[in-house]
Amino acid sequence: MIESAAQKLAAELVERREGINRELARNGVRFGVYKNGEYHDRLFPYDPIPRIIESDEFDELEAGLKQRVNALNAYLKDIYSDKNIIHDGVVPEEFVYTSAGYYPQVNGVTPPAGVFAHIAGEDLVQGEDGRWWVLEDNLRIPSGASYPLFARDIERRANPRLFREVRVRDNRDYPRLLRKAMDFVSTEGIAVILTPGRYNSAFFEHAYLAEKTGATLAFPEDLEVEENKLFFLDYAGNRHRVGVVYRRLADDYLDPFAFNPDSVIGVPGLLSAYRAGNVAIVNAPGNGAADDKAIYYFVPQMIKYYLGEEPILHNAPTYMPMFEKDRKEVLSRMDELVIKDVAEAGGYGVVFGRDLDKDKREELANRIKEDPRRFIAQEIIQFRDIDVVDPSTGEHSPRKADLRAFVVTGQNTHVWYSGLTRYSSVPGQMIVNSSQGGGFKDTWVLAPKDRTIPNHGEEIESVNLMPHARKHSLQLVTASKADNLYWLGRYTERAFTTLVQFYPFYDRVMDDNPDAFRPFARALDLPEDFEDFDTFIHSFLYDGTNPDSVRSAIVSAFNNAVVLRPELSSRLLQYVELAVTNITNAAERFASSADIYAQRDIADDMLAFWGGIENSAADMTLKAFIFIGKYIERLDLYTRFGMPIEEMEAPLRKLSSYSHALDGMPLPQCFAEGVGWLLGQLPQRGYPELTARLQEFLDDFGKRSITGDRKDPGSFSAMNMDARRP
Repeated sequence: MIESAAQKLAAELVERREGINRELARNGVRFGVYKNGEYHDRLFPYDPIPRIIESDEFDELEAGLKQRVNALNAYLKDIYSDKNIIHDGVVPEEFVYTSAGYYPQVNGVTPPAGVFAHIAGEDLVQGEDGRWWVLEDNLRIPSGASYPLFARDIERRANPRLFREVRVRDNRDYPRLLRKAMDFVSTEGIAVILTPGRYNSAFFEHAYLAEKTGATLAFPEDLEVEENKLFFLDYAGNRHRVGVVYRRLADDYLDPFAFNPDSVIGVPGLLSAYRAGNVAIVNAPGNGAADDKAIYYFVPQMIKYYLGEEPILHNAPTYMPMFEKDRKEVLSRMDELVIKDVAEAGGYGVVFGRDLDKDKREELANRIKEDPRRFIAQEIIQFRDIDVVDPSTGEHSPRKADLRAFVVTGQNTHVWYSGLTRYSSVPGQMIVNSSQGGGFKDTWVLAPKDRTIPNHGEEIESVNLMPHARKHSLQLVTASKADNLYWLGRYTERAFTTLVQFYPFYDRVMDDNPDAFRPFARALDLPEDFEDFDTFIHSFLYDGTNPDSVRSAIVSAFNNAVVLRPELSSRLLQYVELAVTNITNAAERFASSADIYAQRDIADDMLAFWGGIENSAADMTLKAFIFIGKYIERLDLYTRFGMPIEEMEAPLRKLSSYSHALDGMPLPQCFAEGVGWLLGQLPQRGYPELTARLQEFLDDFGKRSITGDRKDPGSFSAMNMDARRP
């Protein structure tokens, strides 16, 4: 009854599908895919028909998931210490030590508070008979919680009546659960989320969770170990002790001193600090020993062994080729089973025997015989189809879908009242991973009619995230992010002012002066040798390969902005994302449209972004870094266009006020370099008075500026406009 009411009202979201996807796009809800060695940033396709789970059904799932994760945590603690489960013959020794996820480097180490798997991503499917089956335990760096979290927020605004009338359990407490678990295991110091970089497939999630939890988003070069303690380095070189790291990179790359010596994205010495008990790592290194697909076979026995309970949830019927009996079964039924390579993830290495021809099947059989430890085989579960809206027809279409449930363990173990439902992109296809082209939908867990389900935030000690959020100030900004803030200001100003100044020149061309664009091009050091004005417009506005184009400036602004999500908020970054979308769409329409006026949308996006920054609760020092860059750029552009000295007064006042807002704090060298370069240009542009005033400004910079190379080689900060041309 409750479910049918929810289904009826949820159908209203279908009509809002395009609007919700548009909101997801403007907020940069993306995942990355590497294809042919190239990184592609893609929107994660969203379907508006939610998966609905009845309250009683979820209660059983919740109990089973807690049971399973508690047993897995006990297993990890055991195999890295006493190894009782091996001695008692429950799990064969060779399965433990031959696991690619087992690391002797952490043998004997009990992590802070004794928690190994702080965040577990449990992948389940529901059979056609309604029974739930666990397919995989993901205990290393499971991702995906941010997508339903973000989507639900948009759904609530798209149809508030729906969520007033249908009792769907609130999913907004995931950041609270995560931060509570991080704080519980923290030693001494700040909390950081460690991302391998901007081009990681889950970077959106890293930045978004940092924003929502109040943790500091850190890149590997922002951290260093000294005397077995981990420190975060701010832009001025000051050290801040780190107590907990939510790492989002694999064990192999975590510490080149302890794991892969060729890793360039790890933190040297991190494992030593961890072994000394001076920092907690979420999730713990070595967890792969428990989410190995072969170890999955033994989880029901672990539950009985550690907890003395019968498993609540079902494992998919699984065969282990290392056991002779199972190997014979697998080889005789290759066409009936799904074969999984235990060394692969993300939907890779999964083969349905029925899809192979005779030669391929024989080849796979030989590989299984040669290396039986590398494979498992499972019965194919005919799991339930869920309707999606076919994007090409708008009709409902059944697709296979799984559910990734998130289990968070700190002082207690909690199952999040939501989950990531992933569906396949092709009808009938059983692989649903996003890396394989699948999409996602929200998961609604219904509340019972006759009792109140408290939020997780009421079940556990209340956590006020506001004090954490206030730490997103200059004291926790790194050298590379200081550059990002500065260049974000410069590139947004460059896009805005060059567009605004372009229109008068455009009008002169329209007034029968076809060469009127040449002074404009000359002022910006752009080529003047275009065949016609339309060719110039395309190069200046839309050509992404031209580093001096408006499009390039906007993309550069976005590349600087996207790493600043925790400091500036998703709400503000959407305006830069909108500008990228607008200029991209305009470029696609250029050949068939003469509507140059549409570019005003981009200028409006910049105005909205600046206004949002000014009116936001962001730390004043962060605002100052952006606006100092902005007004240095404005003075450069205004003097290029030969504007009267009176026009310089306002940006000079702004520069002065934002400089004073920093109240004597040290300033990155890029500020002084920008002003110094401009001072070298002003005499030939004919601005002696401005030169004198900027020299005073530079002298103040010189007293406080910090020299030193940026550690981040991917920092987007280049004055392409000033490049000499042959």
